[in-house]
Amino acid sequence: MRLPSKAAILASLSAPLLGAQEPRPRARDLGLAPGIFKTGLLNAITDVGGVKVGQVTLHAGDHVRTGVTAILPHGGNAYLDRVPAAAVVGNGFGKLAGSTQVNELGEMETPILLTCTLCVWRAADAMAQWMLGLPGMEKVRSINPLVGETNDGTLNDIRSRPVTAEHVRHALESASSGAVAEGSVGAGTGTVAFGWKGGIGTSSRVLPASLGGFTVGVLVQSNYGGVLQMMGAPIGKELGQYAFQKDVATERGDGSCMIVIATDAPLSDRNLRRVAARAMMALGRTGSSASNGSGDYAIAFSTSPLVRRAWDAKRHTTTELANEEVSAVFEATVEAVEEALYNSLTRATTVTGNGHTIEALPLDKLKAALAKYGIRP
Repeated sequence: MRLPSKAAILASLSAPLLGAQEPRPRARDLGLAPGIFKTGLLNAITDVGGVKVGQVTLHAGDHVRTGVTAILPHGGNAYLDRVPAAAVVGNGFGKLAGSTQVNELGEMETPILLTCTLCVWRAADAMAQWMLGLPGMEKVRSINPLVGETNDGTLNDIRSRPVTAEHVRHALESASSGAVAEGSVGAGTGTVAFGWKGGIGTSSRVLPASLGGFTVGVLVQSNYGGVLQMMGAPIGKELGQYAFQKDVATERGDGSCMIVIATDAPLSDRNLRRVAARAMMALGRTGSSASNGSGDYAIAFSTSPLVRRAWDAKRHTTTELANEEVSAVFEATVEAVEEALYNSLTRATTVTGNGHTIEALPLDKLKAALAKYGIRP
């Protein structure tokens, strides 16, 4: 097929996929408010101070439905001023470029990018080029871009690999600390979850002062399957759409999910690994069984100045939260991941692309099913 010109794709960076569709509600508006802790002001990953998110939505012609989502840990140079981090693999059918160095050194040296499967390497190269051009990077000879993905090949002509360096730079340079767009945007433009339209979702939790007052923020890229549950209600069964429904060999809940967790709790990379592992508990609460073909990854990092690492330091002097004090952060993580996943579904809109149409989760039927199980706004 003839691909759209670069100019045409760049012109579509901010083009909405909503068309005439009305904005859809967040999960909390439908009564889906898992857990016990309060949300932050925006109920988003950007409630963690300093964290920024930038997104590019690619909607070109009839076939390109993809994008880039960038998560910046703070407003400075992530290479020179590093944050402790850890990555956890739930099921490894996927790509998380740069994760081995993150786990080896226990720190991130770049922002995090999410995109489509076949665009990982282009995105990584573009971010490396962008970072090497920043002030203070003139003598840097190694860089470790951290890039995750899910496969949006149903709605997107993924083989055309449409993400360019311009798109990556735009996502990084336009990142802000404000509200985060959800649903069929950025890296979630062409994703599918539980047979309905998936996408980007975000949420946060703030611990009470007695538990440290820390904030946990989450952003997800949902593109996985299973038997959808929402706060225990069997929504997939109620709506008649779920994995193995007809013993069809091609519908086994495959797909992937990328989960990014930020916190201002002063955690070491060791305890951040424990935090990231809790994301898989939330994934299971939504009905995923982490099928053979699902790439399920979680990345956690701390923005606290108490654990920040200068790139050229000879010694690190840090003050970290003790093991006994981390349990509340675990709970906040599970709650925020679960709600972020719900938001990725409730906010997503119906998308047509690459010869397919994936319908958004039907709100009228969803509300009726939730009400049946006592879940109401």
